[in-house]
Amino acid sequence: MSDGVHSGGCACGKVQVEARGEPYRVGICHCLTCRKLHGAPYSFYAAFPTDAVTITGEVATFASSEHGRRYFCPACGSQIYSHYSRPDEIYVYPGSFDEPARWQPSYELWTIRRDPWLPEFPSVVSRYEKDRPKWSRTEPE
Repeated sequence: MSDGVHSGGCACGKVQVEARGEPYRVGICHCLTCRKLHGAPYSFYAAFPTDAVTITGEVATFASSEHGRRYFCPACGSQIYSHYSRPDEIYVYPGSFDEPARWQPSYELWTIRRDPWLPEFPSVVSRYEKDRPKWSRTEPE
């Protein structure tokens, strides 16, 4: 893990995020929940160790599934991060960072729902029709 510190926040600045080091993995999800929550054809996220991320400011929570929790700024609505079934991982949306282009995705989830007009992402080396295997912390394997 790198010693770099990556900062960012929501659109109005009331929620700030700081991530230390590099993410375990970076992915894209085309599931309907991600699409609707982000208002876009896919969601882009970076999975970090929970203890490497600090969030400051008030966030609101949306239970998007039995295990999924999405956190957003209640003032501007910006999606900031999420948690799923792994308590040791936090999924931060790279668009929240001051350098959003720092990471490139290496895998895609829910390609069964991928829009056919989307171009291929050159950095993506693994594609999963639905979810990725739960046993793998990094990507690809």
